[in-house]
Amino acid sequence: MYSNQQEKAVLSLLEEGCTIPFIARYRKERTGGLDELQVLEIQKEAKKREEFSKRRDFILHSIEEQGKLTLDIKNRIEGVSELSELEDIYLPFKPKRKTRATMAKEKGLEPLAEAIYMGVPGSVEKRASGFINEQVRNEEEAIEGAKDIIAEWVSENSEYRTIVRSSFERFATIRSKVARDKEKEALKYKDYFEFEESLKNAPSHRILAIMRGEEEGMLRMRITPSEEKTLEKLYYKIIRNNNESAEILEDAIKDSYRRLLEPSIENEFRALCKEKADDEAIRVFAENLRQLLLSSPLGQKRILAIDPGFRTGCKVVVLDETGDLLKDTVIFPNEPQNEKAKSKQVLSDLIQSFRIEAIAVGNGTAGRETEWFVKEVVSKSIPVFAVNESGASIYSASEIAREEFPDKDLTVRGAVSIGRRLADPLSELVKIDPKSIGVGQYQHDVDQSKLKSSLDQVVLSCVNAVGVNLNSAGASLLQYVSGLGPKVASAIVSYREKNGAFTSREQLLKVPKLGAKTFEQCVGFLRIPEASNPLDNTGVHPERYTTVERMAKDVGLTVKELTGNAEGIKKIKKENYKSETVGEETLQDIIQELSKPGRDPRSAIESFEFSEVRSIEDLREGMVLPGIVTNITNFGCFVNIGIKQEGLVHISHLANRFVKDPMEVVKLQQKVKVKVLGIDQERNRVQLSMKDL
Repeated sequence: MYSNQQEKAVLSLLEEGCTIPFIARYRKERTGGLDELQVLEIQKEAKKREEFSKRRDFILHSIEEQGKLTLDIKNRIEGVSELSELEDIYLPFKPKRKTRATMAKEKGLEPLAEAIYMGVPGSVEKRASGFINEQVRNEEEAIEGAKDIIAEWVSENSEYRTIVRSSFERFATIRSKVARDKEKEALKYKDYFEFEESLKNAPSHRILAIMRGEEEGMLRMRITPSEEKTLEKLYYKIIRNNNESAEILEDAIKDSYRRLLEPSIENEFRALCKEKADDEAIRVFAENLRQLLLSSPLGQKRILAIDPGFRTGCKVVVLDETGDLLKDTVIFPNEPQNEKAKSKQVLSDLIQSFRIEAIAVGNGTAGRETEWFVKEVVSKSIPVFAVNESGASIYSASEIAREEFPDKDLTVRGAVSIGRRLADPLSELVKIDPKSIGVGQYQHDVDQSKLKSSLDQVVLSCVNAVGVNLNSAGASLLQYVSGLGPKVASAIVSYREKNGAFTSREQLLKVPKLGAKTFEQCVGFLRIPEASNPLDNTGVHPERYTTVERMAKDVGLTVKELTGNAEGIKKIKKENYKSETVGEETLQDIIQELSKPGRDPRSAIESFEFSEVRSIEDLREGMVLPGIVTNITNFGCFVNIGIKQEGLVHISHLANRFVKDPMEVVKLQQKVKVKVLGIDQERNRVQLSMKDL
């Protein structure tokens, strides 16, 4: 966790206009070394407190306007810290439509309700007879009206609501059943046709699946505790005397629970468990996205990329070392044309003419067939990589793609995206809406605002963790650099096109719309490999250049000679450079940057070979196959084993031990060995295991 002092420091820095990546990387002395996630958590908590404070102020003002704000109510409101408690206090004062209770009060039945509620001795029917008038025809009607008033009192009492809420928290179950006459349509929800589970133990993916089924009209869902036990607690708390009033009061409490309290608290818990399930699904999605964005890059190579297809052929493009398109064509090695010889000649000519160093093949429709064909052509002389093409079609139709390739069709743009993903996944994937990348679970069911905020933060974090080449990055990548954004990113690209490549970081200050604060926030994350000052190609911030110059001078070297010089760096005595603003962590970061200037934190890419298995029909139970993890959920992971259908490794089969979170065991794009447990050809499902492997 973090201290109050750290929290104050973070909020102060945010108020100054600092970004989360900048705070975590360059203000460690002020925050006590908090990382990005901790800084983000502080920001979120501060926002929640602000929203709570606004709601509390509104409620105080509302009750005061009604002339009902007593000192006791004010103290109660100012003494709570949970939103549910705040809303409970406000509930009796909340403007409401006409209810059964308000109509009963208009008939003058409130004194009768008070007598029953307080358990006053004597005949209730006799007392009720005193309330008969033009609006109340008889004693029975008077008593029913009094019960309606009591029911509303009970439902609006914060203490009684807390009892019911506690019962939901401890004992609620989530139940689902198939909607009437929907058995055939709802087959994909078959597991939830007659389902019941403790709400406390229900995992987020199950809750979201049931809620999706309900949204589609296929399932009916309830979240409820035991009615009998909950009512017993309410009776014990409310009924004071064992007399004639008690029986009527019991009926009123039961009515209050069934008609008002239970539906209200159930809605509250629906919202809470949806929020919790959303948060968990978004967490998994965000971590998957982080791993995908930080996938190993091939680097600056000449790449031949193929967007596979059957009837319409395979779109082939050639990209140079910087990702620029040199050539595009179409081949038809697959069904129905089967022009294998002609296609082989075209590929061979392109490989030779453009000195191709690697081949990228999209993993979509016809991906495996095309990959087999390409491997026959190159015969291991050139590495062939299967590339996840999820979202490539989104990029192809985007404004960015149209601007880049106005005279090329969607298929060519898609092939270019596949090739660029191999060279640098991060630079290419930032052009696509993260939801379209294909590594989420229930991404269309969760809170879209929260999802976008979380995924945008992940992209921002990854881009700044890797660093960006100021002279080669496009606006789509630059906009995610700390402090920039779309307008300044475009201004940087325009300046570069007009004035040529940047030769120093200081030149950024000449870019229109880029002021001193923006420069401070972004400059440490931008790299200039060709700069005369070697520090401009590191993560050392310009505000610390003088510190590095002192280090170099003290060991008898120039900054250029010190950069990458292991022996010289060993001589640096960090304690000589400590100050209020430069502490141990910052000095360690500087040493690390000097040791490996311009380093890429991503691991090197590795080639991978699937087995000879080509379809689900080739699988046999017990087979052990190589695979690649393509998606991680909180119930397991999906693995590509080289066939159209990805197999599921359930969480219980990830390891020879209990696994709470699949991400403890596997990472996206990880190479794994799996055993085939089960094959369901009818539903195209493959069950896999990583146990004992």
